[in-house]
Amino acid sequence: MSSLLLRGARIVDPANPGTSLRELAVRDGHVVEAAPGDTWDEVVDAEGCIAMAGGIDLHTHIGGGKVNLARLLMAEDHRDAADPSPLPINALELPSCGRCTPGTLATGYRYIEMGYTAAFEPAMVASNARHAHMEMGDVPVLDHGAYVMLGNDELFLQLLAEGGPATRNFEQLRDCVAWSIHASKAMGVKVVNPGGISAFKFNQRKLDVDEPHVRWQVTPRQVVHTLARALHELGVPHPLHIHGSNLGVAGNIESTLQTIAALEGLPAHLTHVQFHSYGTEGPKRFSSAALQLAEAVNANPQISIDVGQIVFGQTVTASGDTMRQHAQSGLGHPRKWVGADIECTAGCGVVPFRYREQSYVNALQWAIGLEIFLLVKNPWQVVLTTDHPNGGPFTSYPHLIRLLMDRSFREEQLARLHPEVAANSALRSIPRELTLDEIAVMTRAAPARLLGLRERGHLGVGAAADIALYRDQPDRQAMFATPVHVFKDGTRVARDGRITATPVGGTHFVEPGYDRAIEKTLRRHWSEHGSIGFDRVAIGRDELCRCCNGGRLLPAACLAGAS
Repeated sequence: MSSLLLRGARIVDPANPGTSLRELAVRDGHVVEAAPGDTWDEVVDAEGCIAMAGGIDLHTHIGGGKVNLARLLMAEDHRDAADPSPLPINALELPSCGRCTPGTLATGYRYIEMGYTAAFEPAMVASNARHAHMEMGDVPVLDHGAYVMLGNDELFLQLLAEGGPATRNFEQLRDCVAWSIHASKAMGVKVVNPGGISAFKFNQRKLDVDEPHVRWQVTPRQVVHTLARALHELGVPHPLHIHGSNLGVAGNIESTLQTIAALEGLPAHLTHVQFHSYGTEGPKRFSSAALQLAEAVNANPQISIDVGQIVFGQTVTASGDTMRQHAQSGLGHPRKWVGADIECTAGCGVVPFRYREQSYVNALQWAIGLEIFLLVKNPWQVVLTTDHPNGGPFTSYPHLIRLLMDRSFREEQLARLHPEVAANSALRSIPRELTLDEIAVMTRAAPARLLGLRERGHLGVGAAADIALYRDQPDRQAMFATPVHVFKDGTRVARDGRITATPVGGTHFVEPGYDRAIEKTLRRHWSEHGSIGFDRVAIGRDELCRCCNGGRLLPAACLAGAS
């Protein structure tokens, strides 16, 4: 492989603090230490630039059944006025389009053009994991991975109902979790509306943290704690990825705080917390609870979050939370929606939506997300997301970064909103402006650490040479929208916003150990309830490679001390 020397850049690498290097050396796809007399195939003059590790999106819906439903439902999103979108000018780009939910090819191109080199699908179902991996494998350049959805499948709920924390039952539950990760080649586990998707199928329209499931008589508190404990004991690097109860409901801050309490000190990651940080104060009975959420995160260093910031304009919401999507379906714009069920293990709801600046609720949602970013003290506990496409497309990240780094720009945008929000939002009183180091943590170093990606998210010696080189300029939106160079494993893949190479990305996954005796229980369950034979559920490494277009397999190691 070729060698490369970037000379003169300011290196922003918070995972390796204190560096004063102005050179970044790459050989055979990894960062190396340059020695006197070394020769290089290419030397890049990076004077006036900022070098960061490639961006990592820890939570973005880019593959699987619901994403395709969103694309199909919003055909108008893939057209330019009444005509198909124009073909790409760049010969390296194959035709692909869409703004709210871009096609797989466009997804890869747009991420790479911003300096992102990895993205993770947060809602994969074991029974259609092959499809999810194939679709992610069709995304060019980006490394990828996914979290398997658990906590609403009937076998898990049955075992929990039969004994829960009792030793034998918990060991069975833990082995079910490990097998599901292993079989689907996932990076971790996501729970969506714990128990609520299943309860919705029994005509239950809400399920709070301590409210029993109408069929199984278990609570979301039990579901969350059991899954978090199982992952902790298995040593899975990424903690339980939690989409909490009562998404989007006024007053849901209480269930969010109770979910944190249910963990009893176990590590967890709370996702798109903007949608779970609402109070009931004020004349409209809808208010910001960002301060309460931030205080809880600040007091619990084992908790991490991503925000799910909304951005104004048209998007489409796609979620496994059938219960809440059904409740919100009447607000769809355009007025259409679709719901689906997968093997009685998970759900799916897709509702188009337009966030409007002059809507009180939408304007307050916008402010709440920014308040959370700015009130959580430790940037290592926060990951920058829009919950693509639910809060808005991932292509809005440069705009979001400018909002966080530039208070005057933030206040200009705030002044354009619904007058009651603009006049009374707590956001006006927060002076904090995030630094480049903090942005690098939220978009690179923290996601890598939370996922156990030891070679990613930093630029230390031995790191994979995923590098984004940005021209340092006062307009941070322009800066982060178009890097000067983007390198993936040492290969230049974009220059000045133009794709220059399209290598196949790698697949991240983890394979925790488990007692194979659980397969007897699983085989019986799949035989009675599944449409796929048990022996065909698990994905082997060779098959995973084929699913992902021959990309490299990138297994992450489980943490030491796992049970």
